[in-house]
Amino acid sequence: MPALSEFTLYHRVVRDVRGEALLPLNALRDTHPDVYAREATKYAGREELAAERALPLECGWGDVLFFSPVHPGPLLDAVRESGREVPPLRFWTLRADALNPARACVKRVRPWPGGRYTPPLPDDYAPYDAPTLAQVSEPPVTTLKRLRTLPPHAPLILWSDVPHVLYRGTIPLSALGEVRL
Repeated sequence: MPALSEFTLYHRVVRDVRGEALLPLNALRDTHPDVYAREATKYAGREELAAERALPLECGWGDVLFFSPVHPGPLLDAVRESGREVPPLRFWTLRADALNPARACVKRVRPWPGGRYTPPLPDDYAPYDAPTLAQVSEPPVTTLKRLRTLPPHAPLILWSDVPHVLYRGTIPLSALGEVRL
């Protein structure tokens, strides 16, 4: 059985990061309101998602940090296979055992039928443990297909249909590594 220490999590590098820690969106509202305003625009047209509750963590969507258990390399390769130019991108890495499992969970992502938001169900969440990470650390075939057929001017959202690791807390920047792809 694998251990948490055998897994790596990924987060796209945040521009204009301030302070000594990576903070959830809602924490930025008071500490860095300009950064909050900029980052909150990601939810324009997806306000229901921004208001979602992270059920097992008993908090809001904006109160958690998001990580991917899937390496971004195969995802970017799929985008490039579509013929789209992708400049080199930076991603933070984090050892999976750096997170307190009691403050984390895995959220499986369900499609939005017809592009319409569907609220989460308890079954959408899984424990943050090594067996679960082993199940969700490879890119879904449907994700690779979506990225290979991404229209040239569509937003580059790599992980919209990939399971997410949600973490209720902050991460010291010193705990993060980096990979460029």
